[in-house]
Amino acid sequence: MTQATQNPVDIINARVPGYKDLQMLLVNQEGIIEQILPMGTVGMHRCVSLLNVCGDWISLGGVDLQINGALGLAFPDLTVENAHLLQKIRQFLWDAGVDGFLPTLVTTSVEKIQRSLAVIADIIRSQQAGAKILGVHLEGPFLNYQKRGAHPAGYLLPLTIEEVRWVLGDYAHIVKVITLAPELDPTGEVIPYLRSLGITVSLGHSQATSAQAQLAFELGATIVTHAFNAMPPLHHREPGLLGAAITHPNVMCGFIADGEHVSPTMLQILLRASDYEKGLFLVSDALSPLGLPDGVYPWDSRQIEVKNGTARLADGTLSGTTLPLLVGVQNLVKWGICDVETAILLATDAPRQGIGLPGIGKSQAANLLRWHWDKVTKELTWQRLLG
Repeated sequence: MTQATQNPVDIINARVPGYKDLQMLLVNQEGIIEQILPMGTVGMHRCVSLLNVCGDWISLGGVDLQINGALGLAFPDLTVENAHLLQKIRQFLWDAGVDGFLPTLVTTSVEKIQRSLAVIADIIRSQQAGAKILGVHLEGPFLNYQKRGAHPAGYLLPLTIEEVRWVLGDYAHIVKVITLAPELDPTGEVIPYLRSLGITVSLGHSQATSAQAQLAFELGATIVTHAFNAMPPLHHREPGLLGAAITHPNVMCGFIADGEHVSPTMLQILLRASDYEKGLFLVSDALSPLGLPDGVYPWDSRQIEVKNGTARLADGTLSGTTLPLLVGVQNLVKWGICDVETAILLATDAPRQGIGLPGIGKSQAANLLRWHWDKVTKELTWQRLLG
């Protein structure tokens, strides 16, 4: 992904999320961040190009941990014949400010899951330009029937180690996250098994009580899939899965900021209760029409209708969005529920933290975004800077 610069460059007068005051970023000719230092640091005089960003924010690109497809291709429909489309999607996401992503496979047949996993495994071995595939997110098929949402009931499976092994097949090494309903496993064996494989366990599409969720966290689950959606609502006598997650110091929740999946008011409550980027990260949950105009599109054996970036089944069931990840950042600022720094962190550093990757810092590829906040128009815009 890294593209070497012509010359080393010092980016000066930058606001860097997570750092105090104005910073300078020293980028070498290989396109690697050598240091991030406060402006005015004594002794830093290099014969390099200077790029003065005049107080704009500089961040890594976004990381999307839940994206179901784009440009008309749903990731569960991947085949050898259409695998070339995944490269177009990788470039599309790069152009949309995303550095890396987890192609998300929703509930379908085990045959289709393994077919997609085989294609993705092959592409991971030879990734070049474009957003990097960081692994796969399996959203199902171990979900609670009552909270399945748009997932087809006929393909849901019991949550046992044997069933998990069947679904993973020979591809456990590329599965980074799996969403499951913990109450489906009364033995408590599956989560530790998945953690032993290096897979991050996310709770979602679940009816779990607070006690059941707490046990799942003790067993090794560390994230929650699309907070508020496909789980019981917060209740003052039974906080449920979401309440348990919000109050747990080592659990992070993904959330969608399209204004449809969760109202801005409830998002404000969630953000405050979860200590913002310390307990949350943005996802797009985008479906295959991402990058295409509104309309009616095929979705497994059914159809979805996309209006204003929101996708629903024919019966009105909410199935996802077609808005890019960074639109969520802009929405949070536009709605006035998040400052610019925090909103950027929620799409860049926080998702990385959710899967154990570092945020912006020394020795990383300088795949950078420049964010500009216009005080007059109250608009937040971004552009690719390096990389």
